[in-house]
Amino acid sequence: MKDSEVAKSYAGRNVLITGGLGMIGSNIALQLVEFGARVTILDVMAPSYGGNYFNIREIQDKVTINIADIRDRTALSVLLRDKEIVFNLAAQVSHNDSLSDPFLDAEINYLGHLNVLESARLHNPEALIVHAGSRLQYGRIEQTPVREDHPLNPLTPYALNKTSAENMYRFYHRVHGVPSVLFRIANPYGPRSQMRHSKYSIVNWFIRQAMDDQEIEIYGDGRQLRDYIYVDDLARALILGAVTPACVGEVFNVGSGVGTSFKEMVENVVKVVGKGVVKFRDWPEDYINVETGDYISDITKLKSCIDWSADTSLEEGVGKTVEYYTSCRNEYW
Repeated sequence: MKDSEVAKSYAGRNVLITGGLGMIGSNIALQLVEFGARVTILDVMAPSYGGNYFNIREIQDKVTINIADIRDRTALSVLLRDKEIVFNLAAQVSHNDSLSDPFLDAEINYLGHLNVLESARLHNPEALIVHAGSRLQYGRIEQTPVREDHPLNPLTPYALNKTSAENMYRFYHRVHGVPSVLFRIANPYGPRSQMRHSKYSIVNWFIRQAMDDQEIEIYGDGRQLRDYIYVDDLARALILGAVTPACVGEVFNVGSGVGTSFKEMVENVVKVVGKGVVKFRDWPEDYINVETGDYISDITKLKSCIDWSADTSLEEGVGKTVEYYTSCRNEYW
């Protein structure tokens, strides 16, 4: 779909982005404002989750911002009433934190999303909702590339609640007619991610460590494969999926479709940044227990539904990310 066609699909439409001050949400907001949408952002601005006003500095006078929580039913009942499309990206972001505080993860990643669905059912059942799931829903990988029909065997409360929420979206679509498009996202990285811890985007965390000329640790031999998707490519996939009728009610993998070893990814970061030292170490027990094995997204289904491809190579994406944080380091460190 050409930009002019996307603009026609969004011009003048009311769109809500929950978690809209984070990396994925803010990049979606930037693209939607360019397409002429009327964008409302909801974000709770929890300290470690990545919400940052600086992420939308270019469009701050063109969007409406509400500091609210998807667990707040009153706020949702108001904010959802006039929205045509909802990008529901609000989440507890760390699968390791879900092990130490499973109640918080369930409150946000399951009950919070149930609040969104109930508010839509009661006040605006025609609003289309985009759900951001995770490749971690698959658990240990049996074959790659991974298709959508691969068994779901989540290994952490984070992955379990993402899966439960996805099933609830399908239930609300089937029983209550609330339309949804469901994505299982690979490993995102790029500009506007938080850079203060490693619990969200490992590529971004390694970029920070390299920029600070620190030691970068790789667990095991570094041969494990991952699928890294640049945030602009990811945002466009979600944007196109939301306005493509054939996508409604469907589940899609979204990634680059390319497998890159951890070792190769880190070497790429060090090469682009020009600093940083790589160190190999044994797997920590709390990581090896939830390690999924090699993961590469099969994006055949998504590409058959929308005119899209992940055009940004890892080297190009890392270069753009380093350039971004070099120019505004103080806003993220």
